[in-house]
Amino acid sequence: MHAEAVAGIVDRVATRHRRDPTCMLQILREVQEACDWLPPEAIDRLQVVLGVPRTKIEGVAGFYAFLYTQPRGKYRILFSDNVTDRMQGSVALMERLCSSLWVEPGKVSEDGLLSVDITSCTGMCDQGPGLLVNNYAIPRLTAGLVDEIAELIRNKVPLAEWPADYFRVDDNVRRADVLLAAQMAPGDALRAARARAPSDGLMASNMRSWREGLPSGLGGPIAMLDDMKRANLRGRGGAGFMTGIKWEACRNAPLKPGQERFVVCNADEGEPGTFKDRVLLTSHADLVFEGMTAAAYAIGARRGFLYLRGEYRYLLEPLTAVLERRRREKVLGNDILGLPGADFDIEIHLGAGAYVCGEESALIESLEGKRGTPRNRPPFPVTNGYLDQPTIVNNVETFAAAALVALNGGEWYASIGTKHSAGTKLLSVSGDCERPGIYEYPFGVSIRQVLADCGARDTQAVQVSGPSGVCVAPAEFDRVIGFEDIPTAGAFTIFDNSRDMFEVARNYVHFFQHESCGFCTPCRVGTSLLKNLMDKLHNGVGSPYDFAEIEKLNQLLQAMSHCGLGHTACNPVLDTIARFRPAYEQRMTQQDFTPAFDLDRALAEARQMTGRDDAGAHLSSKHGGAA
Repeated sequence: MHAEAVAGIVDRVATRHRRDPTCMLQILREVQEACDWLPPEAIDRLQVVLGVPRTKIEGVAGFYAFLYTQPRGKYRILFSDNVTDRMQGSVALMERLCSSLWVEPGKVSEDGLLSVDITSCTGMCDQGPGLLVNNYAIPRLTAGLVDEIAELIRNKVPLAEWPADYFRVDDNVRRADVLLAAQMAPGDALRAARARAPSDGLMASNMRSWREGLPSGLGGPIAMLDDMKRANLRGRGGAGFMTGIKWEACRNAPLKPGQERFVVCNADEGEPGTFKDRVLLTSHADLVFEGMTAAAYAIGARRGFLYLRGEYRYLLEPLTAVLERRRREKVLGNDILGLPGADFDIEIHLGAGAYVCGEESALIESLEGKRGTPRNRPPFPVTNGYLDQPTIVNNVETFAAAALVALNGGEWYASIGTKHSAGTKLLSVSGDCERPGIYEYPFGVSIRQVLADCGARDTQAVQVSGPSGVCVAPAEFDRVIGFEDIPTAGAFTIFDNSRDMFEVARNYVHFFQHESCGFCTPCRVGTSLLKNLMDKLHNGVGSPYDFAEIEKLNQLLQAMSHCGLGHTACNPVLDTIARFRPAYEQRMTQQDFTPAFDLDRALAEARQMTGRDDAGAHLSSKHGGAA
C-alpha cells in the first residue's frame, strides 16, 4: 500500500475520533484493520494528526498483543491456548493447519499470506476449541473445519466471504434465574428510578443535579443510591466491593472547574474459563446499558464507556446498533425520557489483547490512549479515574444486576441469595461435563449442585474463578459460591480423573507469564522464573528444592508485585501442590538440585537431524545453567 493511501486511511480514522490522542488505541486498531498491520507510514502520519511523539505511538502499539508493527499476513490466525481448548484438542488442530499451509507456529508464511500463533483464552470455553482470524472468533473447531479454513486461505478468499456459520457463537444458557429471565423493556428501570422522586418539582431538581453534578434532594438519584445500598449488591468482577458505596463515593467526590463524572463498564473478561459477559452482551445488552444509565443518574454522569475485550470484536457492530436504537427510543443520549438535562451517552472502546486491562486502573489508562499499566492506588478511580476525574468502574454483570435493583428495589434484590451475598451469580461452566454453558444461581449454591446440574462425572477438581481463584478437591464440593465462602468472578472449570492437575497448573502459569505487562520487575521476572520451574518439573528433572523455590517466589510476588496479576500468579501451583501433590512428586526424579537447562537434551534434536545420535552422548545432564 502506497504512503499516500496509508496517510488517507489515517486521516479518515483520526478525524472520526476527533483527532483525540485519548482515542489512540481505537485509531491504531482501525488503521490496522484497513492496512493489515501498522506500517511506518501510518505512524509517521499519526505523529502529525495527533500531535504526539513517535515513541508514544510505538509504545502503545507495542503493548497490545493484537497490534502489529511488523507484517503478520493477510490472515492472522490465533489459536486459543486455554486449558479447556487444549483438553478439546487445540494443539493437534493447530499442527494440522500449520502442516496444511506450510507455516511454522509463531511465524509468517514465506509468501507473507498468513501467520499462525497462539493467544490466551478467547472466551469460547463452552464451545471450543476456538481460534481468532483477524480478531474474529471461530468456535467449535474440528479437523474437517480446519481443512476447510486452510483451503479458503490457500485460495485467498476474503474473510467477508467465509461461511457465516463458522462465526456462529452460541449462548448455551443452561439455567436462568432473575437476571437471565428478566423481561424488561428499554427504559423500564429508568422510569422506576424516576418514579421514586416524590414530586415533579423535585424530579426537575434531580435532572439539574444530573446535568450539573450538584447534590440532590431525597428522591431520584439519592433514592437510587439508597436502593443500591439496601440491595447489598457487590461487584461481580471478583473483588466484591459494595456497589452502592462505590457509587456514593463517586457522587460525593468534589469536582474542579470543567470536570465531570464518568461511568465505565469493564467488559474485558480475560480470565481463562469465563464467558458470562459475552452472553450478557450478546442477548441482554439493553439490561447492561440500562444499568449503566441508572448509574449515571445516581452519580450525576453524562458520559460512559464500554471497554470491550478485543477477542469480542464480532460484538462491536451489534452493540453499536443497540446504542443507536436506545438513542432513538430516548433512553440514551440527550433529554432521556423527555426530561431536559437528563443527558447520558455511551461510547464503545475495543481492547487489543491485554489481560492486565481487566484491572480497573489499567483499563482507564487504556481508555486514555495509553499502555495498560496499572496505576498506584490510592487515589482510587472514584475520585481520580478517567482523565483524573471521578469515575465508577463496574463489570458487565454488576450493571445488569443494578438494572434489576433500579426496577424492583433494593429490598427485593437483597431477599435473594444469602445474608452476605445478595442476588444471583452467573457461572461460566466448562471442562469435563456434558452440558457446558452459563448457569445462573442464587448465591449459596454448592459446588456439588453445579456439578450435578451440568452432568459432570468422576470430577477430581474444580477451578473456581480462573487461574487466580481457588482449586477445589472432592472433599470440598459441599462448599458454596458466595462471598462468605468461595467468591468468584464466574469461571467454573471442571477436571475429571483423567486430567493431570500438574499440567493444568502449568498451563495457568504460562498464561500469567505471557500476560504480565512487564511494568514491575518482581512480576516480570517472577512469573518467568515460575514458568521455568514448572517447565523443569515437566521435563522430569525436578527436586524438592523446587518446591522451596516456588514458595519463595510466592512470597516475593505477594509482597512486591504492582498489581493483582503478580499477587495471584502462584495460586494455581500452590493449590494443586496442596491438593494433588502426587502429580508433582512423580516428576521429582532428583533428590538434589538439578539445573533446568540440559545441554544434552537441547542438542538431541540437532543430533537426530544430522544422523549423529551417539554424538555428545557422554555429556552429563548436569552441564548447563541455573534454574
